[in-house]
Amino acid sequence: MSRTLVQPVGQKRLTNVAVVRLRKHGQRFEIACFPNKVLSWRTRVEKDLDEVLQSHTVYSNVSKGVLAKSKDLLKAFGTEDQTQICLEILDKGELQVSGKEREAQLSSQFHEVATIVMDKTINPETRRPYTITMIERLMHDVHFAVDPNLTSKEQALKVIKKLTEHFPIKRAPLRVRFTAPKSKFASLTEKLGEWNANVISKDESGNQPSVVCEIEPSILHMCEERLKDVQGRVEVLSVSAHAEGGSSVDHYESTEESRSVPAVETDPVAQIGQAMQKQSISSTTENLGQGLGKQQRRCKECDVLVEDKLYREHCKSGWHKHNYTRHKNGLPALSQEECLVEMELADSKRDLKDYDF
Repeated sequence: MSRTLVQPVGQKRLTNVAVVRLRKHGQRFEIACFPNKVLSWRTRVEKDLDEVLQSHTVYSNVSKGVLAKSKDLLKAFGTEDQTQICLEILDKGELQVSGKEREAQLSSQFHEVATIVMDKTINPETRRPYTITMIERLMHDVHFAVDPNLTSKEQALKVIKKLTEHFPIKRAPLRVRFTAPKSKFASLTEKLGEWNANVISKDESGNQPSVVCEIEPSILHMCEERLKDVQGRVEVLSVSAHAEGGSSVDHYESTEESRSVPAVETDPVAQIGQAMQKQSISSTTENLGQGLGKQQRRCKECDVLVEDKLYREHCKSGWHKHNYTRHKNGLPALSQEECLVEMELADSKRDLKDYDF
C-alpha cells in the first residue's frame, strides 16, 4: 500500500489582522487590513492603499480564509474588480474590534465631543462656559450616544441643538471686526442693528473705520455677503467669545448660598452644580471620619495624610502622579481639585483641534 505525502498548497496565513465587514444584499463581505491603518485611511492621513490592505482580496470570512464568490460580488457591487470593492468596503464597512477597544474608542470620542461642546457654548445668564464635567453629565441626561461613523464635529453640532432644547445653554457668539470705507460706515452701522450685534468698540479714525462686535455664528456668512454691498470685510477675532472669570458652576453655587428661601423649582443645571458640591463635601467628610484613630502616612509629593492601607492606591492615582512630576520640577504640590482642573485644561489643549463651526 503506497503512502501519499500530503502537503499544504497555496496557504497564506494572515496574522495581526484588522477585519472590515460590510453586509450588502444579504451577504457578508470582509477584507483584511493592517491594525491602526483603517482609521488613518478614513481620516485621509494614510493615502497609500497598499499600506492599509493586507491583500486586494474580498472574503466572506477572513478568519476561515473563505473567499467571496464572483456571482455574489457581481450581484452586490455590480463589478468583479476586487480593488474597487475593497475601497467601498473600506469606506462604508464596520471595523471589527474587541469589546475593550471599542469601549475605549467610544469613551475617547465622547470626551472629544464634550470638549468641543464646552468650547463652543456658554451659559446665557453668566456668559461663561460650563466645565467639561457638567457638559458630560448634561450629555448623559439627554441620552447622547456616540456614533463612530460620524466625526466629533458633526456630533457636537447635533448635541448642542439637543442641549439647547432642555437646558440653559447656547452657542457662544463670534467676536468679529467689521471694516468698511468711511463713506459707507453709516450703512454698516445700520446693518448692525438688523443683525442684533453686540457692539464692543468702534474705531472711526482713518479711511477704514472699523467696529468690533459679537454676532451669532449662524449669520456669519450672511454678514459677509451683505458687506460686499458696502465694500467692507469681516475679520473673525474669536470663534468663542465669553465673559472672563470662572465657569458657570461657581455662579450657581454662589447663587444657591445667597438664597434665604429655597425655590420650589430649581434649574436643572443648578441641581447638577449642587450635586457635585455635595458629593465633594460628603466624600471629604467621610474620608476625614474614616481617617480618625487610624494609622496614617504623609505623602510628601501631595502634602497630605493618607490612611496606611490606602497609601498604595493613592500612589497609583493621577493626583499623586501629577504632583510627583511637579515635585521633580521643583513646583509646589496642588490640591486634588486644583490638580483635576490643571489636568483637564492640559487634556483640552492637547486633544482639542482648531474646529470651525
